[in-house]
Amino acid sequence: MKYRQFWAASVATVAMFAASPALAEGHTEAKAEIAEAKGPALWKVADEDTTIYLFGTVHALPKDVEWYGEDISNALAEADTLVTEIRMDPQSEAKMQAVAMEKSALPEGTTLRSLLDADQTAAYEAAMAKLGVPAPAFDGFEPWMAGLTLTMLPLLKQGYSPDSGVEKVLMGKVADKPMDALETPEFQIGIFDGLPQQKQIEFLMEAVEGIDDAKAMLDEMVAEWIKGDADALAQLMNEGLSDAEIAKALLYDRNANWTQWIVERMETPGTIFIAVGAGHLAGEKSVQDMLSKRDIEVERVQ
Repeated sequence: MKYRQFWAASVATVAMFAASPALAEGHTEAKAEIAEAKGPALWKVADEDTTIYLFGTVHALPKDVEWYGEDISNALAEADTLVTEIRMDPQSEAKMQAVAMEKSALPEGTTLRSLLDADQTAAYEAAMAKLGVPAPAFDGFEPWMAGLTLTMLPLLKQGYSPDSGVEKVLMGKVADKPMDALETPEFQIGIFDGLPQQKQIEFLMEAVEGIDDAKAMLDEMVAEWIKGDADALAQLMNEGLSDAEIAKALLYDRNANWTQWIVERMETPGTIFIAVGAGHLAGEKSVQDMLSKRDIEVERVQ
């Protein structure tokens, strides 16, 4: 697995946890080098009385990125309900952070660095120093939590913000429309908490190794996303899918769950706008791919 794979999964957990003021400290404004917008990809599945829009998101963006266009606006206006991975209102953010803190706590007498070998500890401490964070800061957390935090911190410091992320923008556009979610905070946290300890350590160390390249990697992915080049985005993401276990947990199992959700929701009349991480709507084993294999037509709208 490469560091890029986490962004391929694009789990909303990162953006939700990053809303914590403690993580946002030290945030600076920076303009991402993003290509000229042609419009992120938007799809729909429809029958005679039901329409479901599928929109791939980026959970954290620089505030100056322009992506909200007429096709997206029209689809959102048409929708009865906005559906995201998890609910992203203030109450849900607080719950996510509380669940994460509870589930990530190491047993008394065990520290994060005690789980690492000497080389891993040295690399971890060097990364923490580079970010201006004291080495003991995450000693009470399991490796997955430290990995999530080190995934987001470099981006926060270089201009990316969950407050500018796609879901937050969409929520601001829908006013009082009903909102729903595909998953719960407990489920998303459980994905990470349920990984074997060695996989958690591998995830942490790849976050450590990737802190210098984090922004450049995400800039590249956002550039393809905002151009609407789903094939190029899938290719970028697939470069990182070398760990089958993590890819299955973060991407493919969830895509299968969401595909089933869509199939069942098609039985109820109405219009739904689903906004999920772009990694779930790109390439092989994406939601669209799984729908197509069930003989459900997916139409590209934008």
